[in-house]
Amino acid sequence: MIRRVPHCSHWGAYTLLVEDGRIVGVEPFAHDPAPSPVIQSVTDWAKPERRILRPMVREGWLASREGSDRRGRGSERFVPVSWDQATDLIAGEIRRVSRDHGNASIFAGSYGWTSCGRFHHASTLLKRMMNLAGGYTGHVDTYSIAAGPVILRHTLGDERACGGQSNTLDTIAEHSETLLVFGAMSPRTAQSEAGGIGAHYLEGYLRRIAERGVKVIHVSPYREDLPDWTGAEWWPIRPNTDTALMLGLAGEIVLAGRHDAGFLERCTSGSDQLLAYLRGEDDGQAKTADWAAAITGIDAQTIRDLARRLTDTRSMITASWALQRAHHGEQPFWAAIALASITGQIGLPGGGMGFGYGSLGGVGAPFVTGKSPAMSQGARPIDSFIPVARISDMLLTPGGAYSYEGQDRTYPDIRLVYWAGGNPFHHHQDLNRLSEAWTRPETIIVQDPMFTATARRADIVLPASTSLERNDLSGNKRSDFILAMAKAIEPLGEARSDFDIFNAIAEKLGVAPAFNEGRDEMGWIRHLYTESRDFAAQRLGHEMPDFDTFWAQGYAACPVQRSHTYLAPYRADPAAHPLNTESGRIVLGSDTLARLGYADCRAHPAWIEPAEWLGGAAEDELHLISHQPNGRLHSQLETAEASLADKRGGREQVRLSPADAARRGIADGATVRLWNTRGACLATACVTGAVAPGVAILPTGAWFTPGTAGGPELSGNPNVLTLDIGTSAFGQGCSAHTCLVRIEPFEGAAPDPAQTYQHELADILSAPGGDLT
Repeated sequence: MIRRVPHCSHWGAYTLLVEDGRIVGVEPFAHDPAPSPVIQSVTDWAKPERRILRPMVREGWLASREGSDRRGRGSERFVPVSWDQATDLIAGEIRRVSRDHGNASIFAGSYGWTSCGRFHHASTLLKRMMNLAGGYTGHVDTYSIAAGPVILRHTLGDERACGGQSNTLDTIAEHSETLLVFGAMSPRTAQSEAGGIGAHYLEGYLRRIAERGVKVIHVSPYREDLPDWTGAEWWPIRPNTDTALMLGLAGEIVLAGRHDAGFLERCTSGSDQLLAYLRGEDDGQAKTADWAAAITGIDAQTIRDLARRLTDTRSMITASWALQRAHHGEQPFWAAIALASITGQIGLPGGGMGFGYGSLGGVGAPFVTGKSPAMSQGARPIDSFIPVARISDMLLTPGGAYSYEGQDRTYPDIRLVYWAGGNPFHHHQDLNRLSEAWTRPETIIVQDPMFTATARRADIVLPASTSLERNDLSGNKRSDFILAMAKAIEPLGEARSDFDIFNAIAEKLGVAPAFNEGRDEMGWIRHLYTESRDFAAQRLGHEMPDFDTFWAQGYAACPVQRSHTYLAPYRADPAAHPLNTESGRIVLGSDTLARLGYADCRAHPAWIEPAEWLGGAAEDELHLISHQPNGRLHSQLETAEASLADKRGGREQVRLSPADAARRGIADGATVRLWNTRGACLATACVTGAVAPGVAILPTGAWFTPGTAGGPELSGNPNVLTLDIGTSAFGQGCSAHTCLVRIEPFEGAAPDPAQTYQHELADILSAPGGDLT
């Protein structure tokens, strides 16, 4: 008999069909107009091949503890231990480091995407436990978006414009006449949402935009970052030069006297600094179409024509999160604000600017006005943090100085790393540098369902269950449903839920009563849902079903805001609705940044050459873009069917223009080597006219599989190549999209990366206690 089990993942809601303890089918959520095909891959979580099946400890660490040879991580065998032994060891390490070095020497800034569940959220539960045990060093911002929110907090007063509360897409679909898209607005990236998603709306809104005949200009090195059926005009810009194009458009508008001086005077501060820069009064170079054309590779007359159209029509400017994942990544977001202010259309339906549409599935969708279910991390007893992408810097330079949002800070001396539900050997930059940094801590604990590259490089490994093997619920501000995530199958091996693991460690640290508050799994899930339900009823008059009804039917609709125009009240009366900025207005010239005097983040939006770009490249170098793949999220489900469909020869495909491929003697389908001074990897060439000349595109998420004897990484992981520097001294975001590489045909036979990974995994699992596979 088949059981129907409601569930949810980052790719959306679905029903699992379960028979005799096995998942035999996946059906999309009935209320999802465009379900992701990736949901069919979730059954791979139930396969044991890459799962962690029991607690284990690295042989050398078990013998010598903090005195072990840390370069044995990743190659030494693991020894199986009982759960009681493992939790004893972990609690002992937390106490030791706290006592001898202080809690700031414990890095629990785990960055987790294991599950969309709001209760068994691994990184939240880790931080909750550590806050009760004296604190930890954490992180701020995310790899996806860091420089952007930092600059928005200082120029718009908060980060709502990139978090899903700019103009909702329904207003753009009905009111915009010109849609200027920088980067992507793609259903490919809109498949996923951080806290799960019930309904995917982007494709429907894009079809309405096409139906209305909105003029769409798509500015990107990759034509497929917007569906071809939108009828968009493709501008194949040089990567990392979007800021120059925005400023060139603004400069042309000012040169023609078509800027909205009244809006600038009434609603912005520091516009005189911006206007002086655009006119070239400080550097002798007016920011014109000709100036922008030389930098971006876009025709000057085409830029001039668009500048006029932006003021003649209701125009909306969008920039994807990818733009700020680059050197000086603060600037494209600030320049978009400047351009929208110059046109004077901020606060009008279908006008202004917004960020991140399509970067996640819920950005631009109707957003939740109620309370989303979430576990609390609790109060932080110590103030110790790093910007999220500065992990290698922290581990390699304890005591070193860094800055963040104008503060001067010092990196802590990390002795213990506890990572739960994440994989930095996927998402961090310059993985060879991270590998060296990873040898510095005395102890590394990894808790995860999968034997990732990070788990392989741990001292203590704990097997967490997947969401399929426990109960949970999903929900967030960008999903109009709270969704039940009912247990479908029994845990594999000795896997335990994240809550049970942390509760056991909390017990040995003496903080379990505060950690669990007397609730078990279902008690917490009921509590979290009821908090959201009561808030909706009492504050908003919105009725949601009681918990038992919700759990049985699998979903509950949330109160949402539709037809939202960002900053409309502010535009109508700036004095009555001041922004949380230094001036109470939109900041186009910043007194704060003027005082700080950073060369890499000036007092107004500015074009600043990145460390690596085509304008400074050697003749044989290409600019590498590492975007999200079609068939997975990050490194999750990398060997499942949807992910494998986009590989060739077992490797990721690197997309090249026909001219660039021909110049290098590269045929479509050939194995190629990508390299620079930071590292090298193999990939399969895909020759396509959808890529701008001078650009190579290699998806993220391939499982890090280094070759032997210093040879190239085998699977096509672009982060062996990417640049590990902050976006600026102000934002310190990730600069992954600032990266030059060389590409050449690979000579000889290349090992299969999946087989290599599994073979190496088998070696380190062949411990004295028996075969752990």
